[in-house]
Amino acid sequence: MLDVQNGSAAEPAVPRAGSGSSGPAGENGENSPAGVPAGAGSAAPAAPVLPYALLAGVFGLLYFLYSWVQYERFRSPSWDLGIFEQAVRAYAELRAPIVDIKGPGFLILGDHFSPVTALLAPLYWVWSSPLALLFAQAALFAASAAVVGRTAQQVLGSRALGIALTVAYGLSWGLQEAVKSDFHEIAFAVPLLALTCRALLLGRWTAAVAWALPLVLVKEDMGLTVAMVGAVLFVKGQKRLGAAVAGFGVAAFALTVLVLIPAASRVGQYDYWAKIEKGGDGAEVSFLDSVLGAFQHGEKWEMVLFVLGVAGFLCLRSPLTLLILPTLAWRFLSHDANHWGLFWHYNAILMPVVFLALVDAVRAVRSSPRPWLAAYGRVAIPVVTAIAAVHALDMPLRELTRPATYTVDARTLDARRAVAAVPAGTSVETNVTLMAHLTADHTVYWVGGAPGVSPDYLALDLSSGWSQPVADPVGLAAQLHPEARYEVAVQAGQFVVLKRQ
Repeated sequence: MLDVQNGSAAEPAVPRAGSGSSGPAGENGENSPAGVPAGAGSAAPAAPVLPYALLAGVFGLLYFLYSWVQYERFRSPSWDLGIFEQAVRAYAELRAPIVDIKGPGFLILGDHFSPVTALLAPLYWVWSSPLALLFAQAALFAASAAVVGRTAQQVLGSRALGIALTVAYGLSWGLQEAVKSDFHEIAFAVPLLALTCRALLLGRWTAAVAWALPLVLVKEDMGLTVAMVGAVLFVKGQKRLGAAVAGFGVAAFALTVLVLIPAASRVGQYDYWAKIEKGGDGAEVSFLDSVLGAFQHGEKWEMVLFVLGVAGFLCLRSPLTLLILPTLAWRFLSHDANHWGLFWHYNAILMPVVFLALVDAVRAVRSSPRPWLAAYGRVAIPVVTAIAAVHALDMPLRELTRPATYTVDARTLDARRAVAAVPAGTSVETNVTLMAHLTADHTVYWVGGAPGVSPDYLALDLSSGWSQPVADPVGLAAQLHPEARYEVAVQAGQFVVLKRQ
């Protein structure tokens, strides 16, 4: 998903080192080219595509290799890959996106509003596997790296800085943790946000809007991020356009969470308000108490520290940083500890924003009257790249350098035996470990999440981290489905398959 104008002779003018920030022509520079402040120097040449495409290819390969190894070794960290596989399979078969993992006949659009995943249906026609989703995510993340790096060269006029920032971004902890977390719909938001920020930096206001608006189809909260794109346009002097985009974003968010999701939901409401309205113990909490208590957990501030620190904190000099506020806001308000920290996929959409905000800030501080700030601007990108490289030594991709990562151990062989024991086309109730390996050719339910249904099989990881350890699988089957009787068909290590008699 590289910029549609890659390689065009019509690249906008870019200020040389020493020029000011790239504000809009607006009211103070009516005669300046779009995106170039009045008095800026001559234009830098357009940045080539090839070096960044090659780097993106390397990162895409690394991301997918990690995902593939994790999948093949049955180390999926959650049920999300199985959920998205069921949804995309339904789209590919031209059906409503029913996700039985969330409950028999569950319409996923009543949970999160992510119709953008339907775009993966053509890929699924060619490659009917959860690995297709992991491949698509790796490609989308890698494409965003090319956008970030090429934009850095074009704005700053230095290929070395562009290449360095591509490396720092590709190794960033936010992307690596998202890769580790398997597939999520935010994979589409990452390149869209990179392209939106690129257009804002280059003064391409129409392009910025065109890349931002589809974000409302990625996930319901993205409407507020689109509203912030409008705020940035307003700050840059595009007041009418900015106000219109902000209004659209707020309206899209309200329409999605108040009308569309409740209409598709069995309970007629947006379930995730509970993340704000209920505390960790399940007790009701007022919105005011949620706001007042939002800043009391150290994990949340650690998250902010790392998000801004990955861009050397200089990103705070750019209005683009406004785009991270909606995501940080709902995560601060949430009482779910999974939303607070450095793990899972939630930080991936922040990475293109803070890295391109860094580019904007480096350009701005070149003409700063404060010598220390101008000096920091000159070294900020090399410093950020060095820190990213060191930090990567303790991040997921490091696993690819260890021979043990590729070893097929006894647990993996046992899991394969369990999957092979469930005939294709049957229904099966399972927990996280085996789930994504069964969704491609079975009707799959979450263990304990299919009341009133008697699946043909139960396939259980007795030591699953997301379920209580199971000491008596036959007893558990009788508890879950008293109307049926199950017997052990296969037991392989910590995995057991039970068949309905």
